[in-house]
Amino acid sequence: MRPSRVPLRAAAATGAALTATALATTGLVAGASTSATSEPVWAPAGSATLHPGVQTYTDGGQCTANFVFTDDAGKVYLGQAAHCSGTGEATDTDGCEAGTLPLGTKVEFRRDGSLLTAGKLLGTGKIAYSSWVAMKRAGEQDANVCAYNDFALVEVDPAYVDDVNPTMPHWGGPEGINTTGSEAGDRVYSYGNSSLRAGLTELSPKTGVSMGTTGDGWSHPLYTLTPGVPGDSGSGFLDADGNALGTLSTLALAPLAGSNNIGDMAHELAYAQEHSGIPGLRLVKGTAPFTG
Repeated sequence: MRPSRVPLRAAAATGAALTATALATTGLVAGASTSATSEPVWAPAGSATLHPGVQTYTDGGQCTANFVFTDDAGKVYLGQAAHCSGTGEATDTDGCEAGTLPLGTKVEFRRDGSLLTAGKLLGTGKIAYSSWVAMKRAGEQDANVCAYNDFALVEVDPAYVDDVNPTMPHWGGPEGINTTGSEAGDRVYSYGNSSLRAGLTELSPKTGVSMGTTGDGWSHPLYTLTPGVPGDSGSGFLDADGNALGTLSTLALAPLAGSNNIGDMAHELAYAQEHSGIPGLRLVKGTAPFTG
């Protein structure tokens, strides 16, 4: 029986409806593609304004970016949850059935957003890939994929690419991608940026423990000292070695009340590589080492 879950969505102060929800082991990380062009030049980690953990606003709904990605054309993407552009009910978690905005939808990157303000505009982008769109087009039938593949890519407008750095704030990394999953008790690290925290970044870094792997490898339930809240949707999670483990998708109500569920990053990215039509799509390592 699948646990009861709700997506971690947050509405902006405008009063918009709630919107925020076989594995390859090579070619997932920047540098692995032999046909790739030279990597973009990243802004310094200490001064970059676009990075993992920045707030994203899609049609009024606020989420949190997870990791930075690039491709063979040198384009730059920030990841977010696919349900951040959902158009259905706030409780929709099945990406094969839920409504969603189309590719090309504008996304804004902001900081210090709260329930009273959307925060300072840092840049813009557009949705270049959504697992919810891709699964509908593919006629996906696997229940685990439909339930847990909650991943989207926002292509950063070229005018703002020079402001991007791939390092996760506070923790450093990612050092690569976890392709082996997690076991109960494994340490995890994240950086949420919900507008519910009113811009208090001291509350953004989180650490906790995984409860293992479920959904045929597609999901990891976990506990953090303070659980992910609406607006944290899409946040990236690192494992104990600083590798990208997953992306925050839902808050579980049962049987593990107060836990969160994250989609497995390696599975989500492999699916995107197959269905996005983006040549050489891959995650970018942080420029600063993991220090968790």
